[in-house]
Amino acid sequence: MLTVNHRIDGEGEIAIHTTMGSLDLPAARGHDDVLMRVKNLKLSRADSTFLRQSGLAVAGTERFHDVIRTFAVPEGHTPPGFRVDATLKGGGLVEVDLIRDIGYDWDSMRRPTGVIYSADSANPYEVAPIAGLLGNLTCNPGIVYDLFLNNPEANIGNHFTSLTEVMTELGSTLGPGVDVSVELENPFEPDFEKILAEIEPYKKILSPYRLVVKVPHTGPVNAENVNRLLSGDKRLPEWYAAPRTEDAFRSHNLALRLREKGYRVNYTLMFEPYQAALALQAKPYFINAFVRHRLLQSKRILALVRSYHDSRDKKHLMELRDYLASVDHIVNGNEFEDLVDILHYAENILAYRKIDSSEGADGLDNLRHILRLLKQTNLTDTRVIACSMEGTENYPDIDKLMVEPEFSDVINRLVITAEPSYLARFTSASQVVSYQRRFMSAAASH
Repeated sequence: MLTVNHRIDGEGEIAIHTTMGSLDLPAARGHDDVLMRVKNLKLSRADSTFLRQSGLAVAGTERFHDVIRTFAVPEGHTPPGFRVDATLKGGGLVEVDLIRDIGYDWDSMRRPTGVIYSADSANPYEVAPIAGLLGNLTCNPGIVYDLFLNNPEANIGNHFTSLTEVMTELGSTLGPGVDVSVELENPFEPDFEKILAEIEPYKKILSPYRLVVKVPHTGPVNAENVNRLLSGDKRLPEWYAAPRTEDAFRSHNLALRLREKGYRVNYTLMFEPYQAALALQAKPYFINAFVRHRLLQSKRILALVRSYHDSRDKKHLMELRDYLASVDHIVNGNEFEDLVDILHYAENILAYRKIDSSEGADGLDNLRHILRLLKQTNLTDTRVIACSMEGTENYPDIDKLMVEPEFSDVINRLVITAEPSYLARFTSASQVVSYQRRFMSAAASH
């Protein structure tokens, strides 16, 4: 329709895309399948011009062919969880590769959002309804054994009898696009070969492309004192803030050794911002920011400190000391000479966690700090997992953080993990029910 302020020839724009197939490059001998799988991928104008001038034939790397075989990928496609990359080799050979990247779906299409969702579960029945929305799954011995295998309500009819059976089913349910983090059962094992032997079955089940080895930070805990956590008063006599150097860095070094063996590592148990930069030195694939318990601790400490300042009654400091001991901040109060020192310690915690400001009132100061660190890291595929959530506020607060402008350039480095039932809570709202009542009533009246 013509109007007085429109050009006769129109104001629209056209975007012309060039694909790999449009270049008419031949496949190298034995690589016809490769060209068919990438022919529809779009090229930038610069890449298109460059390949027309320089590329003579297309081939696939050894890994490209291995990925296709491993996941029995249908003809003409590349699998989810991989991005297509290419290198111009000598003689004009364009070598196409598949690089593991859970930010991608089928045929090197990006996932709907930069943020990736993950499930904390080892229950195949629980995972199945959300499987198509996930890019990661994480589990540990507690999740596998306590919450599923040894739980007759979850493991219906005792159908699954071993961790191997569970992981095989999960791998089948999730497909090639989802990483699976499996935690070491004994990170204190002194024989590294035994650790590798523990990992080997999972590598066979999941393939190296999906397996991520979960290594927990160990702090002052070591092979000699770990049993103290399992018997008696279950208290550790060593203070977390005064570990032996070799103990404090044991898990860092274990993560590095596994990386040297080609494994990707989910390095976990990051509760404070100051842990993150040192954890990144271990070159992890994932690091973690825990939310729930840390925030609950902060609120409890804040309440006790305020009670003391309001009343000046030392009973609140004694209660504070007992609480800090119960959550392993102190060891029987022996680190401090008097209650005033306990108070200063608690106030320092609150100041560091910024619990009275928008930076930390939601308990996400740790996550914000890690995202800022990822802006400067040279580890291009490292992501942070926001984990340990419950209640009505944790996920909505993280959801709000996702759209904070400061993090727009690293939001694709964020993974959110929780039990599927917790994530399910935030798919809906009360008005969904209200509107469905109205719509269905209207439909039923006809």
